[in-house]
Amino acid sequence: MNDRSLRSAFSAGVVRISPVILGIVPFGLIAGAAASEAGFGPVKAVGMSMIVFAGASQLAALELIVKDARLVVIVLTALVINSRMIMYSASLAPHLRGVGAPGRLGLAYLLTDQAYAVSITEYAERPSGLSDRVAFYLGTATPLWVVWQICTLIGVVLGASVPPEWSLDYAVPLVFLSLLVFALRDVPTVLAALVSALAAVLGADLPHQLALPVAAVTGILTGVTCERLREA
Repeated sequence: MNDRSLRSAFSAGVVRISPVILGIVPFGLIAGAAASEAGFGPVKAVGMSMIVFAGASQLAALELIVKDARLVVIVLTALVINSRMIMYSASLAPHLRGVGAPGRLGLAYLLTDQAYAVSITEYAERPSGLSDRVAFYLGTATPLWVVWQICTLIGVVLGASVPPEWSLDYAVPLVFLSLLVFALRDVPTVLAALVSALAAVLGADLPHQLALPVAAVTGILTGVTCERLREA
């Protein structure tokens, strides 16, 4: 695989993820502002952002920190919210088989909802070699990482000075809703999305963010059942 092909695949990933990055900017600002509210300075906030690098669980953890929650509750909440990454990883594994252990760890660190959605769609639509698939994935994941860290820092610096009328809170659900555009390709995925959305709404009052894994499992079961019925 020549360098030109790898650069082309990386650039393609950057292009495909670019529209999604616009939604990451306010999301990162919110995370930074939340870190500031929790008493984190720029160094600690960016340090947390670099180590954890998981927007939804970062916000949940920071909210619990503000409320003086127990450490075990904070950690478990973050783990529950991030449990969806296990499903993402399992889905990506067949496409990235052949990457060494150190490489897999690096790819796992960069894994996000957005990078997964764009990459798995690309792999399904345009089969390519392993090196190109890795390069494309890095093209989607790396810009997200960079933008997230920058916006987190800006959010910490701005803190509470962000005008309420900007309504940045809407950015979080909008970012995730935009990913449905990449995922909804047939009847099973549409039904899985609808059922999981209903489960998330009905389970909104469950403790420790349990609505998320419940909705995910419900959606998966719906999609798998629908696929089997179609093949029967």
